[in-house]
Amino acid sequence: MPKLREKIENWANDYTLKRKLQVLYVFCILTPLFLTDGMILRNMMRSEQKRQQYEMQRVADAVSYHLSNRVEYAASMAKEIYLNREIERFLNTQFTSGLDFFVQKQEFLKDTLFESSIGIDGTRLTMYADNGTIINGGEFCRLSSVENTEWYRTFWDSGQDTRLLFSYDGAVPAGCAERKMLFLRKMDYFRKNESKKFVKIEIDYSSIVRDMEYMNYEMPVYLCKDGRTLLSNDGHNSMRRDFEKFDAAGRIGYQKEITLYGEVMQICVLKTPSGILSNLREHLGQILLLGMLNIIFPYFLMRLIDQSIAERIRELGQAFESVEEDRLVEIPHVRGRDEIGGLMLNYNRMVRRTNDLIQTVYKDKLREQEIDIARQNAELLALHSQINPHFLFNALESIRMHSLLKQEYETADMVERLTVMERQNVDWGTDQIEIKKEMEFVEAYLGLQKYRFGDKLSYELDVEPECALVKLPKLTIVTFVENACVHGIESKTSQGWIFVRVYREGDALCIEIEDTGGGMEEEKLEELRERVAHVSIDKLKEKGRVGVLNACLRLKMVTDGAAQVTIESEKDVGAMVQIRLPYDRLAGI
Repeated sequence: MPKLREKIENWANDYTLKRKLQVLYVFCILTPLFLTDGMILRNMMRSEQKRQQYEMQRVADAVSYHLSNRVEYAASMAKEIYLNREIERFLNTQFTSGLDFFVQKQEFLKDTLFESSIGIDGTRLTMYADNGTIINGGEFCRLSSVENTEWYRTFWDSGQDTRLLFSYDGAVPAGCAERKMLFLRKMDYFRKNESKKFVKIEIDYSSIVRDMEYMNYEMPVYLCKDGRTLLSNDGHNSMRRDFEKFDAAGRIGYQKEITLYGEVMQICVLKTPSGILSNLREHLGQILLLGMLNIIFPYFLMRLIDQSIAERIRELGQAFESVEEDRLVEIPHVRGRDEIGGLMLNYNRMVRRTNDLIQTVYKDKLREQEIDIARQNAELLALHSQINPHFLFNALESIRMHSLLKQEYETADMVERLTVMERQNVDWGTDQIEIKKEMEFVEAYLGLQKYRFGDKLSYELDVEPECALVKLPKLTIVTFVENACVHGIESKTSQGWIFVRVYREGDALCIEIEDTGGGMEEEKLEELRERVAHVSIDKLKEKGRVGVLNACLRLKMVTDGAAQVTIESEKDVGAMVQIRLPYDRLAGI
């Protein structure tokens, strides 16, 4: 995140003030304006869509409810006929003549009051029976008169007792064909499978069409079956024409499927133009006016600010660029009382003051820097000289202990390892050394300590290949390894291990020195952490673990204080030191 911010700042610093104001105008005025208006418009459109969806669903439910009521009314009428014993008796009567049929029909209608219920709500009722003595006409007909019609075959072949059908018979004489909405029911309640009888109720198709049109729905509604329009409030309802093909499938906004007595139909509600868009078109002039106020006015204001600020800053920049012979030039004409005007006035004061002091202050500063560099070099040499006898003493002590206890020729090998150490130790031509060279020194030191501790000491070294050529201050890692031997392994009676790991983790070079020695108590651990965190030249003069502090100070000096040293320890378990250094900075040494 800091690197990204730094890149953005560098990118911004490379652009002129005019370009920055343009970016500010685009991202702080235009973009929020478009985003805000876009979100508002999007929310309004989504709200309008939800409203339309709810309205379409409500319309579909209303049409379904109205249609179901009309069909159920016809179904209840058919059920009454289905359960009427007198009608069953009349249809099964064998009449002697046409006159006999006519007389008994009149008596039947008069006695049963059946005629008074026929024709209510525009419905037409006809009963058909497989009875050759019935005279066709009125409410009773022979079954043979309709056996060849499509609607009859569809009903009887379905095997259903009740059926709703939409029918258009184009085979009848011209001018007589019309659309029909039929409710059919078999009449076999009293005598199953003895003879074919059924009742046909023609629901008034035109009245249902008028009802849909009079409901004044805001959107077109279609009742469809098998891709054809049965009913609609948008035309397509001609009684004398076959059902038309439904060609508005792409405009369906809501569809509901209903099944009424075996007839599967779809109620399709079509989409209508969005109210939001129509309102926007109606108020286009006002929207354009607001756009001009919100866009054009801030643009001219931005241009005015650019002229007020950029021109004077340009003069200030030219004044800085006109330095000749180590002298600054004053701005001849200072304009304005704002911050830039004050900056120009203060610049002129600075120029006059700087021109008076530049010689003496500049020279004194150079001299001070030279003194500071010399002081740092002296401190570094002091640190170098402090390390040499420290390691030499420990190495010689190991040789002495081996000679006293073992009296073997292996001393020659120890001396060879000591030679490797001393050659590295006394060569102070440079304080920087590659990690692989430092690890050779560490291995020589641990090999030497192996003679001292025997099987009590084991160690393992692991360096990632990409870290091998990175340079560190000399004798850095071995200082912590020596500390692990003396204060860790030596204080433990059982076998101990020392692990040294060098690897890269992101932008950091990580060095870990871990031992399974005696560890430290919490109080001593906190004291050591405090000394490492605030290490300085003065701290090295105090008593204690000078070698560790020495290494920490040199690492912080070479990384400008960026080195992080973490120490963890537990009594009788061991200790671990982790050092995190900026990889890029060390790779550039």
